[in-house]
Amino acid sequence: MARPEPKKVTRMPARVTKPATPSTAASGPVPVEDLNPFNIAQNQFSTAANYLKLQPGLREILMLPRRQLIVSIPTRMDDGSYRVFEGYRVQHNIARGPAKGGIRYHPSVSLDEVKALASWMTWKCATVGIPYGGAKGGIICNPKEMSQNELERMTRRYTSEISMIIGPEKDIPAPDVYTNSQTMAWIMDTFSMTAGMTSLGVVTGKPLALGGSLGRNEATARGCSYVIREACKEKRITLKGARVAVQGYGNAGSIAARLLSEMGAKVIAVSDSRGGIMNTGGIDIAKADERKQRKGTVVGMADTQKISNEDLLTLDCDILVPAALENQITLANAHLIKAKIVAEAANGPTTPGADRVLFKNGTMVLPDILANAGGVTVSYFEWVQGLQSFFWSEKQVNERLEEIMVRAYGEVLRRSKEFKVDMRTGAYILAVGRVAEATTLRGIYP
Repeated sequence: MARPEPKKVTRMPARVTKPATPSTAASGPVPVEDLNPFNIAQNQFSTAANYLKLQPGLREILMLPRRQLIVSIPTRMDDGSYRVFEGYRVQHNIARGPAKGGIRYHPSVSLDEVKALASWMTWKCATVGIPYGGAKGGIICNPKEMSQNELERMTRRYTSEISMIIGPEKDIPAPDVYTNSQTMAWIMDTFSMTAGMTSLGVVTGKPLALGGSLGRNEATARGCSYVIREACKEKRITLKGARVAVQGYGNAGSIAARLLSEMGAKVIAVSDSRGGIMNTGGIDIAKADERKQRKGTVVGMADTQKISNEDLLTLDCDILVPAALENQITLANAHLIKAKIVAEAANGPTTPGADRVLFKNGTMVLPDILANAGGVTVSYFEWVQGLQSFFWSEKQVNERLEEIMVRAYGEVLRRSKEFKVDMRTGAYILAVGRVAEATTLRGIYP
């Protein structure tokens, strides 16, 4: 039986009232929303299932995770003491291929969050048409308070605990929040030592020296930029000179800001966990990158004024890129969003209630299962290259990524117009339909 989550680490409760900040408060009480990530994921699935008229039994199969593994991870700390961390690996669906999904290290990781992320991976892979199912993993820890050696020991023990369900043809992990190519190298080595042979395909997002793919580091942001470019055509926005705000300045957010700037857009605001900066005349992204690298935050950069993460979301801009964590745009602030396009570089930044408000107000939301699918797409490229021991140039990677992202955007747009729904629902109709077809064709064994 799965052990309950430790009480000392909690995720946002299932039903909360998200308070409006003083700068964004609206008159009247703030609506109550269910912000549990797995409940949101199920809500999004059910909406598409209704349009597709799926049978109840098939709905239940596709809604629930196939496998959930909870593990204890005893880890020797640098002072000689031991701590036991809790970790998860959830495989949501494998009807269309091996499970695929990242591993995150964060104090707020919970089983419901991992279940939600695993299901989103299923729909994300189906949206862009790559032959994977969805999975996700996580460890409840604070990597900022751990040394490199402690992280390595924890990672290797976690790998040994989940090794029976991962593998190049079973489940292929990748980096996520506070994990990186070095983390993947440790996982690959631990799995390989157990298997008695080098297994390059067990993870993606590896260092180039260990079979990683060129273009992988920029893939999520690059894929997002391709989709934004196509959406601008639909919304009749000239990308050159378009005003962009980016919430979250990690890998996806910082690279998206740079790529959009190179495409001619004017990035007027960016933020990280410590706050944000704004310059309506445009931010020098190279200088912002340099300050983030040197100081650990963009806050305090010359020729900018400070702005909160909350206020950044409601800036007067053409394109908003939420690239942080879940539940950033809710019923509390959706009516204040001024952007014409919201491109979700993060997973789950917009709640279902906020989706309805934005759609009513004419804002095009490019959903996470489309907008940030560039990462898993190039992970797929890396996996293919590793299995064949034949590696592509960065130009080939980017060209193939662009082809897949542009095609997926067009398919989602067609579904949204056909069913007269928002882009997220259109993406789910496309993805759920593909997984439902694969499941029906395969049947249920025994």
